[in-house]
Amino acid sequence: MTSSTANGPESGARAAHPEHLGHVIFITAAAAMGGFLFGYDSSVINGAVEAIRDRYDIGSGTLAQVIAIALIGCAIGAATAGRIADRIGRIRCMQIASVLFTASAIGSALPFALWDLAMWRIIGGFAIGMASVIGPAYIAEVSPPAYRGRLGSFQQAAIVIGIAVSQLVNYAVLQIADGDQRGEILGLEAWQWMLGVMVVPAVLYGLLSFAIPESPRFLISVGKKAEARKILEEVEGDKIDLDARVTEIETAMHREHKSSFKDLLGNRFFFLPIVWVGIGLSMFQQLVGINVAFYYSATLWQSVGIDPTDSFFYSFTTSIINIIGTVIAMVLVDRVGRRPLALVGSIGMAVALAVEAWAFSADLVDGKLPTAQGATALVAAHVFVLFFALSWGVVVWVFLGEMFPNRLRAAALGVAVFAQWMANWAITASFPSLADWNLSGTYIIYACFAVLSIPFVLKFVRETKGKTLEEMG
Repeated sequence: MTSSTANGPESGARAAHPEHLGHVIFITAAAAMGGFLFGYDSSVINGAVEAIRDRYDIGSGTLAQVIAIALIGCAIGAATAGRIADRIGRIRCMQIASVLFTASAIGSALPFALWDLAMWRIIGGFAIGMASVIGPAYIAEVSPPAYRGRLGSFQQAAIVIGIAVSQLVNYAVLQIADGDQRGEILGLEAWQWMLGVMVVPAVLYGLLSFAIPESPRFLISVGKKAEARKILEEVEGDKIDLDARVTEIETAMHREHKSSFKDLLGNRFFFLPIVWVGIGLSMFQQLVGINVAFYYSATLWQSVGIDPTDSFFYSFTTSIINIIGTVIAMVLVDRVGRRPLALVGSIGMAVALAVEAWAFSADLVDGKLPTAQGATALVAAHVFVLFFALSWGVVVWVFLGEMFPNRLRAAALGVAVFAQWMANWAITASFPSLADWNLSGTYIIYACFAVLSIPFVLKFVRETKGKTLEEMG
């Protein structure tokens, strides 16, 4: 998707007047519902893992593929969403994603067999991939430049809130089902309700998409300048020269170089060095095992003897810590810089993961970790999520939006995000089998990746704080 407007304001852009800001916030929040669904759908499966294993009598390897297969859909959705949005518009893309989210929720809640549960997971993943691209681009394109950074953070905030709400819903459903993931509620098992509840925000997302305007940038690209002018007046006020603003956006679009995959190729090592740095950032973000905390935490705690209801509660508290860490990052990222946050996060994650590995190395007593190791594992897990959220969870997306030269940005970002989804898939698909092999050893592997990310940042990653996008050449 063409997105120079998404990355920085055109030179003559003005701030929105206060009377228009409330409307802009509504538009941004509505678009960020895609981020909410992104977070919700990514995490809700956590509550159904053990029930799916039991219902279909499958081993860890097959279970992992069913859980992780959504990430293949995510990668495809992310890779194709930009081109689709440039053809039919951002709003139509949101509506398509809403339909896919709704269908995935219903299909996943009412599967005939394991194969169609996997199919609905792929469809939901495709919608997540679309939302992960369309939401940030649309928000950037309708946001007044003076507020673009703060409004852009709505997407990440919506994702972590979606994760927390999914855990809270799972906990509430489990309470109704007396702590049994396969307990019956109105003719369906508890895990089916967990997956089906997503229909509510999915439909709401679709309805809200009819209440917000199309991106003025897209409208200008298809020759609808009068409509674009009207929307710019809605979001930036009528005290600016709207004709000049339309001309400014149009001129910026004509100046753009539409990057392609061929632009990313270098003389050595296939890609240009800067592209490899983006790929490295994306992969390290996932290889520390963060999504194990959101896809498998309930299963993890149950495997070391914690009661199912309590395990869901701990999953929810982890999500709250995730929100707190994200807010900290949003406050600090422009004050202390991206690299310092990344380094602090890497050190904190490495220590927390090593402590978790030590705790999980203890022998189980009556199917449970000894009290000291159990408490230590719980605290370390929360510390790990906190350090991830206040660093790599946010700064990687900031880096990816800022680090590439204008001529490469769109294509390089696509490659880096694709690598991120693939690393996410590798971790998600491998965890159940690795945990069966050696849970402590698995966390040592994640800790090693956290340690390796430190010299990677020190040697290869440039600070982008305070620099214009043009300086990234």
